[in-house]
Amino acid sequence: MSGTSTIPLLPCVSLDETLDFYRALGFEVTYRQTSPNPYAVIQRDDFQLHFFGLKGLVPSAAYSTCLVVMPEVEPLHATFAEALRRTLGRLPVAGIPRLTRMKPGQGRFTLVDLNGNSLIFVRREKAGASKPRPAPEPSSRLAKALAAAARLRDFKTDDAAAAKVLDVALARNEPAAPMDRARALAARAELAVALDDPERAKALRAELQQVPLSAEEREHLQVELRAVDHLERMLGRR
Repeated sequence: MSGTSTIPLLPCVSLDETLDFYRALGFEVTYRQTSPNPYAVIQRDDFQLHFFGLKGLVPSAAYSTCLVVMPEVEPLHATFAEALRRTLGRLPVAGIPRLTRMKPGQGRFTLVDLNGNSLIFVRREKAGASKPRPAPEPSSRLAKALAAAARLRDFKTDDAAAAKVLDVALARNEPAAPMDRARALAARAELAVALDDPERAKALRAELQQVPLSAEEREHLQVELRAVDHLERMLGRR
């Protein structure tokens, strides 16, 4: 029906702290009330979020989620990352609040606010574009582990579980194409940085250098290694 709209309504512990958090990210507070119930509205570009006070809310146990579909997500992720570094003095990639990472070609990221609410920003495919073909089935157990780790990392935001999947697969040392092993090592190095384990990241990089790859394969791998470098810079570790 024309004129119909849907607006997410999210709980919060402290309205003041919640609004300050979102103001720092570039949102505008367009409405606020303190009685009879705490309530506020914020807006950025063409979308709104509404918040209400909820007594007894435990952010670590919260599961409220909002999906924001937009033409492109990478510029907004960069804006949020810079704002969080400026406000908090660091980029929070774990705990509450946090901002999930973005790797090249990734079309979504999640912002978890002070209240444990998850805002998932997803890139909308171009109108009229054909449906993408399904990705080919991974050919080795290592490639399958890499795909599983990517799902845990990018969709469930569980870095520890993703790292464990790759550790188990790499320890098996089963037959696999050198590029599969190289990509798994690069992904595990990125997770080591995210999990604040610089020594592990350094060791993985050294092991990666020993994988026999062609010049062309090493060039392709640079995209994934740049993601590791980018994360280290974002976290202020380089």
